[in-house]
Order: sequence, then C-alpha cells, then structure tokens
Amino acid sequence: MRSLKRSSHRLRAIRPPTAVPTPPRVFSAPISTHPSASNDVTVINPIKSLLIANRGEIALRIARTASSMGIRTTTLYTDIDASSQHAKCTPHSLALGPNTKGYLNGPQIIELAKKHGIEALHPGYGFLSENPTFAQACEDAGIVFVGPPPKAMLDMGDKARSKIIMNAAGVPCVPGYHGPEQSVEELRGHAREIGYPVLLKSVKGGGGKGMRIVHKDEEFEAQIASARQEARASFGDGGEVMLVEKYVVRPRHVEVQVFADRYGNCVALGERDCSVQRRHQKILEESPAPVLDDATRHDLWDKARKAALAVEYVGAGTVEFILDKDTGKFYFMEMNTRLQVEHPVSEMVTGTDLVEWQFRVAAGERLPLTQDEIEARIHERGAAIEARIYAENPDKGFFPDSGKLVHLVTPKVSEDIRIDAGFVEGDTVSEAYDGMIAKLIVRGRDRETAIRKLELALQEYEVVGLSTNIEFLKRLCQSKAFVEGDVETSFIEKWKDELFQRKHISDEVFAQTALGLLSSQTKKSASGPHGETLGFGEAATQGSRKFAFQIKRDDAAAEASNAAPEVVQVEVTQRGHSLYNVSVSRSTDDSMASPKVYENIISEPGSLVSSNKSQLTTFFPRARVETTLVQDPAAPEKLTIFQLGEKTELTLVPPGWFEKALGLKEAAASVVAPMPCKILRNEVQEGQEVEKGAPLVVIESMKMETVIRSPQKGTVKKLAHKEGDICKAGTVLVLFEDPEAAPAGGSE
Repeated sequence: MRSLKRSSHRLRAIRPPTAVPTPPRVFSAPISTHPSASNDVTVINPIKSLLIANRGEIALRIARTASSMGIRTTTLYTDIDASSQHAKCTPHSLALGPNTKGYLNGPQIIELAKKHGIEALHPGYGFLSENPTFAQACEDAGIVFVGPPPKAMLDMGDKARSKIIMNAAGVPCVPGYHGPEQSVEELRGHAREIGYPVLLKSVKGGGGKGMRIVHKDEEFEAQIASARQEARASFGDGGEVMLVEKYVVRPRHVEVQVFADRYGNCVALGERDCSVQRRHQKILEESPAPVLDDATRHDLWDKARKAALAVEYVGAGTVEFILDKDTGKFYFMEMNTRLQVEHPVSEMVTGTDLVEWQFRVAAGERLPLTQDEIEARIHERGAAIEARIYAENPDKGFFPDSGKLVHLVTPKVSEDIRIDAGFVEGDTVSEAYDGMIAKLIVRGRDRETAIRKLELALQEYEVVGLSTNIEFLKRLCQSKAFVEGDVETSFIEKWKDELFQRKHISDEVFAQTALGLLSSQTKKSASGPHGETLGFGEAATQGSRKFAFQIKRDDAAAEASNAAPEVVQVEVTQRGHSLYNVSVSRSTDDSMASPKVYENIISEPGSLVSSNKSQLTTFFPRARVETTLVQDPAAPEKLTIFQLGEKTELTLVPPGWFEKALGLKEAAASVVAPMPCKILRNEVQEGQEVEKGAPLVVIESMKMETVIRSPQKGTVKKLAHKEGDICKAGTVLVLFEDPEAAPAGGSE
C-alpha cells in the first residue's frame, strides 16, 4: 500500500503533447470534475492479478491493457470456447465446463478466483457485468470488482427506481408512469393521460424485449399482454412489471460516456450517437453526434454527470438519452453500469484507454483528466465511427449466422484504424453466443472524412464461411441521408429501399471467376488421370473451357419471386502464355443476351494460391483488376469473389453429366438448414403438395424461432428430421419429388 498526493499522476503521460487547453467552462451544476477537487490523501492499491469473466473480443481487449500494465491475467472458457482466441491469449486460462452458460455461473467464477489467489475481476460487458448480486459477492469474497458499486448498479438497473432518482436529480425523463399499480385498467388510464402513442416496456427490459408501441386505446390490452408474456420469458420473475411512457415518434439514441472516481470527481468523455440500429440493437456508433448544437451537447454532458453522481457512481458508465428530432428535447432512458461495446469510439476522440482508467480507479487512483482537458482533446482529435461486424444476413432480416471462418482478411490497422476482434481465420463463430465477429473503429479529422475512411476499410474486409453485414455497412456509408447526419432509430426501415437495393454484377466479375477457376484447375491437372484437368467446366476444344454461374440471391424479394435465377455462361480460350479471350453471356428471361467479348487480355495468378483460394491480376482493355476467388472446401460449387472492394457470391453450375453421376439433381431439389439449429416441428407430411412460400419446418437457433418456407411449388418426398433433432448448417431438412422423373411403369 502506498499514499501520495494527487499532484503527480502517471496517467497524465497519455495526453498528446499537442493538446491545447481551452478556457475553463462554467457548468450549471456544482459538479466536481477536477482531480484536485478533494484534498484527501489518495490511497492506492495497485491491481497485480486479474480474472476476466467474459469471452471474445472484450476479453482480448481487456487482456491487452492488463498486460501492458504488468497485471497477471487469467481468462475463462467453456468447452465450446476451449480453442478460442481469448482462451489462448494468456498462459493462465481456467475451464468452466460443458455448459455454454458457464459465463453466468457467478459462484463458480468467484470460487475459481479465490482458489487461484486472484485479486481482481473484470466482468467486461454482458453476462454478469450489470449483476449487483455478483458484484456484492465479489466484494464479500475480498475480490476487487472492476466496476461500479453494487448499490449504484441496483439503483440504475431498476428502470422505475432510476426514473424516480433522475427526476429528483433534475435529469429530464420521458413523461410516463413508473409506479407499482400494475392492473391493466390502471396502466390504460395513465396511457390516456399521457396521450397516444405510448411505449410499454418492462422494468427489467433491454434489447427491445418486452417492449411494445401502442398507437390507440383499442390496442392497449392486447399489446400489454404480449409485452408481458415476452418480458416474463426473457427476464423471469418481475419482468411483467411495466412502464408506460410517451412514445417519441422520431427519436435519436444519444448516450454520454461518463467516468467517476471514489472521491466525487466525474467527467463526461463526449457523447455517442447510436441511432442506426436493427432489432433495437446498435450496429453503428459515432462521436461526436452529428447535427447537434453545442448548447444541447454540453447540457447532455452536464445531465449525464448529474445522473452518475446521483447514485454515487464509480468507474465507467454510459447514460443513454432519447433525443426528439422534432422538438430538440432529450430525455433520460437508462444507464448502462459497465463498459459499453462501443467504448473505443470515445477512446478514439479523447486519446484515452478507458480500461486502463478502470484499473486505476478500481485501485484507488483519481481521474487523470479534467472536463476541460477532455473537451480540448475532443476538439483536437476530430470524429470517430465504430461499425460492428456481425455474423448475420441483412437481406434476410438480419437473421443470425454461424460457422467456420474459411477465409478472413482484415483492414490494415493504424493510428486511425483500429480492429477489436475475437476471431481469426479458421475459428468457428458459434451459435451459442452473440454473433459479433469484430468491431472496426476509424477516426478522421471530421465526420465526412471518418465515413470515407470507414468505407475504404470495409472494402478491405474479406470474409467467407458465413454471412456478414459488411456489404450492408458499405451501403450505409454511401447513404446520402447518413452522410448528412439525418439519423434516427428507424433509419434502416426508413431508407430500406435504398439500403437493400440489388446491386449489378459487372461482366468482369464473371470473367475473373472463370479465369481464377481455370488457373486453379490447371495447377491441379497433374493430380487427374492421365494428366487431365479435373473440376467443373466443360472442355469445348483444346485450350478452351466453358463455365456456367448462377447468381446467389437469398433476399426476401428473390424468395417471393417466381423468376428463375440468372445464369451467366463464360467461355475462356487460351491464346498464349497468360493470354486469353473471354466471352460472357448473360441470360435474359429464357434467352441469352449478346455476349461481351474480351480479346487478348493478360491474366496472371497472384501470390495466394491454395487448394481453395486463388488470386489473379487481369489487364482488361481499360483497367487492371485484382481478384481473390475462394471456394468453400465443403461445397466447391459455392464461390466467393472479392473484387474492387465488393463481395460477390456465385454458384458454379455443374454440367449435366456430373449431376447424373453424383446424384446432385435430387439434392438440389431440397431445403437445407441455414445454420446449426434444433428442429421444433415439421409443418408438412411426406407426399403432401405445397405451394411456394408454404411453411415446411420450424427451427430454433440462437434463441430465435424461424419458419423455413418452401422455395418452390412441389410434392414433399421426404422429411429428413423429426422434432428435437439437432442439425448442422447445410443439413437437408426436406426433399422434393423430381418433377422430371419418369412416372412408375413408364418407359426408359
């Protein structure tokens, strides 16, 4: 143990030397923001050993800072995470057993910490990070909980109680009822008094669960019953207790990063706009918030600090507000009593390491910077944006995905480009946990520069093996409304026609795909019988090869359409060493359009050539094009092409003789599991005739029920699985009769 005065502080060394302090600004409330506000002696107990009670990217991120501070770090893992990056990042890693919910087993985690003599525990975000009972249990066991006091977590964790505390502290709240009377008629009366539309939400709510918008009085009873049922299922006992609040029609989600020490000092490290969301969950966060005047910005900071101090907060926290676009007023929504997923955005614009701050404050140190010093940094460092890279399919309503990362290339990192990731190539993203693969954070001198840098960085990403939202994020960066800062929580729904517009695939993509396959197959030719070339593609003449590609479309519009998928035929003729003629013919309805012909183009393989990956550079008449082609090892007909910053997925159409020889035709007339899942029930019977779009099977994955619908009109030949079966991604669920099969007793 050691004592020292506040005047000398190690963390001050992290301030950039170019920072120019601005004149002190007077706040409306007498809130202490300066480390010298107290003359008490600072008693510091440095943390020497740490247990990270989390997984994935946040465990890795915490471990990096802990290591840099000389803290011996131990991680945890469940059986399914035994080979994960966070389990391998330190020599000290402890098993939680086979239960995938092991990260929620507080007693076991505390017992492991005590058994191994670990002094402190960092909960990360999610799991036990906002559990006051767990925080108190850590304290009772003599373990330093790197987070806020249990009482502050308890006060802010109850939405009704937090609103009462906020109103008393002068923090504006959305007009509403947060009381104990919970009869339907009592709540309906408050809804009428507030005025429709109103928002119903559980006092234990989060992530949009147990939340309903009621537009008129006649809907109230049905909507509250639905909200309560969902809340009980999601949050257990007490989840059915509801708040009734005025619904803000055009809300923005703006939050303030706050940090407090145990000596009454509290600062705001700027605000973040998190309005671009899907399913009430954020996918883009940025700081500073766009289109926000300085008076409102400073008022938000001031109210956020008041909120934190009202519950005697210590550590990192985020105060979330609803900002009404129509009136400019803002209202307290909730406080997240932990480090947020999007904390790197605030780190980028303030030049700080908030995890380091957490360790130092938990050890008893004072805040290293004043409010004015932080504001000077924000003015100097520009704007930052974070994009969450998720395993999900935006074209299917952001349906979650999982699987092995067959191919992964990430952007180059720099002072202004940061990646916080939990996976590398070859890892498997499990359906058992959240599907976030990584966070990409960029900084620019202003917001427009940051957006452009984000788009360029996203173009460097290459991911194969599962669906991601990367292409969707690129389209977001190109959205005029987003660039102008015209954001709100319904942004994606409002601009869906633009954001989900089908892209045109250039002829050069098909040409490069064929050239890449030819190059790959040529290198494999020695393994074929008598030196013959193996693989899909039809040998037309010596030195010439034909390929056919089907464009992958799995969006809702494609499923609803009866149109046949577009098929593109490509013929490649070799004229000399690395010299080719390429002809690309695209189908138009039932006919083929006039082919696009590229003559005497030079195409050379790149440095990356393996059994399922190839790179090539081709000199087309007006441009040099570099392409990466990846074949799925488990399904070589599935092709992914990365070219000019865009990803294209194609299916290599096998020739008829190949289908017949391997029996692929029957397999094609089938429906497969889109991801690992459990069969809840079959909705059809064998021999039943179904229409396109009819429900076939109901599956459960990542705690979501999904109805698998028929892609065609036909007769069910076989149901491959029964209720309760566990299936891998790509497993055939339903087989259809072949409409071209000869009838029984017919001639051959």
